[in-house]
Amino acid sequence: MSDSNATDFTNPSTFILLGIPGLEAAHVWISIPFCALYVIAVLGNFTILIIVKREPSLHGPMYYFLCMLAVTDLVLSTSTLPKTLSIFWFNSREISFSACLTQLYFIQCFSVIESGIFMAMALDRYVAICDPLRHSAILTNAVVAKIGLAVLLRGCMLILPYPFLARQWPYCRTNIVPHTYCEHIAVVKLACADIRASSYYSLSVAFFVIGLDVFFIVVSYTQILRVIFSLPTKDTRLKTFGTCSSHICVILAFYIPALFSFLTQRFVHNVPLHFHILFANVYLLVPPTLNPIIYGVRTKQIQDRVLRLFTHKGT
Repeated sequence: MSDSNATDFTNPSTFILLGIPGLEAAHVWISIPFCALYVIAVLGNFTILIIVKREPSLHGPMYYFLCMLAVTDLVLSTSTLPKTLSIFWFNSREISFSACLTQLYFIQCFSVIESGIFMAMALDRYVAICDPLRHSAILTNAVVAKIGLAVLLRGCMLILPYPFLARQWPYCRTNIVPHTYCEHIAVVKLACADIRASSYYSLSVAFFVIGLDVFFIVVSYTQILRVIFSLPTKDTRLKTFGTCSSHICVILAFYIPALFSFLTQRFVHNVPLHFHILFANVYLLVPPTLNPIIYGVRTKQIQDRVLRLFTHKGT
């Protein structure tokens, strides 16, 4: 392969992922918590899927949406971590142009899908608390399946222009990506062309998705809190609010790092590159790790099934 710093090539067949520039000496040490979190994420989300599949009593809208979330988290974490760990452990930095665009697409697509699932889960909590007598009639299995399909199609269609726009740019400056994975803006910034179309479209999608989903979630929880505060006793209010606490925790774990990473990358230019890259990895890894733990700890039905599963295996 030609010198990666040369400027006489166009559209290289491979990109070089640097990992975390400035922290190369610490790559092996950084890989330890990354690998541990990834293992926990995979085991935790597969455990959720197995428990819901095996327990007929958990075959309801809340747990179907939780399974969708688990699958999305598995795809998100697996889209980045194996390649990141191969950089840290084996110095395997090359990635083909097509593979890079595929990784870019999966990361963005399933981030949008995850946001949509949180919106759907907010709808489920709204109906369950504000109109409990009609919950099973409104959110039937067919309706849940249609919501899941709509969330999937929205993510796939909104992100489809990302790789197509990125593919059309000429890359004649360098093929070095200063990141651990093919992050969208990190890739298109390498193009020696006007990339405003990619930049503006990604900004529009981010504000549309986050704005719409967060607005819907806030409206849902405003109504939910209004109903909760109208309940007659403190115990009833706490018990009802407890059914939403897991959802609130995972929403915060997803949106706060995502917004911080997006805003610092776009609008704050004095943040060290290694900090931004570390946080971009945390944003894709920590929510998939925390989600099954939060639901396992705070949802008694799942907690009981996990204990029963491992107790049964032990005996």
